Amino acid sequence: MLFLQILIDGFVISALYGLGAVGFTLMFGVCGVLNLAHGGIMVIAALIGWWVSVTWGVSPWGAALVGVLAGMVASYITYFVVIRPIQRSRVIPRAEEEIFVLTATLLWGIMLQVGLDYVFSNNPVTMRALIPGVADIDGVRTPWNELLIAALCWLAIGAVTLLVNRTRIGKQLLAASINPRGLTLLGFEMSRIYLIVWTVYGLLAGIAGVLLGTFLGASATNSGALTASAFTIVILGGLGSVPGSLIAAYVVGYAETITAYLVNPTLRPIPALVILIVVLYLRPQGLLGRR
Repeated sequence: MLFLQILIDGFVISALYGLGAVGFTLMFGVCGVLNLAHGGIMVIAALIGWWVSVTWGVSPWGAALVGVLAGMVASYITYFVVIRPIQRSRVIPRAEEEIFVLTATLLWGIMLQVGLDYVFSNNPVTMRALIPGVADIDGVRTPWNELLIAALCWLAIGAVTLLVNRTRIGKQLLAASINPRGLTLLGFEMSRIYLIVWTVYGLLAGIAGVLLGTFLGASATNSGALTASAFTIVILGGLGSVPGSLIAAYVVGYAETITAYLVNPTLRPIPALVILIVVLYLRPQGLLGRR
């Protein structure tokens, strides 16, 4: 019984992590940005969705839509206010741009966490389930909302896969990840491509944040742990590798779920950090990464 419960819950949380990691990986693959404010953007989506629901009585689906839009707005602010000025700066040497971006997103993530703590407090809140009811799976009572979360996550992941592999815009993104200079010489605007990536990323982070809010809940203090989990997943899977990130999401998701059920829920974030240390020591390129 407990094994099946861990199997179900682990699958759902891993699907959520996989959804967030796809956007994180796409961001690094095309833009070369490791966004350490990732968890903060997810939490913004969850908390804004919860707030409009309890304050204005908006339906669960309406609140979820508002939360996703809030995640996209937070993504745009991160790009235009934090990242783009660094990328366009004539003072910062190109060789040092990545470390400046990394530091800026880290500080921005801390600012988001403190700001959310100030506005919403650090008390965890849970968004209303998107659909009611409970399913009985071989004796394990599982909310239908959990099953819907897993389905929506994989639907979104499939949509991004089709976008990247089957559309003209997707081919431009792939070309930008391989040879951005060559793409520029062909007359393509890299700023437009970056904006597309940040839009897709914001959409995915917003969806992941809202779904997480209906599953485990969210609070300002979650942002650091969510960023650590996402960072571990992309490192374990291999920087820039979407299939590797999806595999890693299930490794991390199940490790955290097993820890929560068999050890202590407060220690849930620890496995991600331990896995990160081990991977950096034994296989820094990750499972399917090349760099």
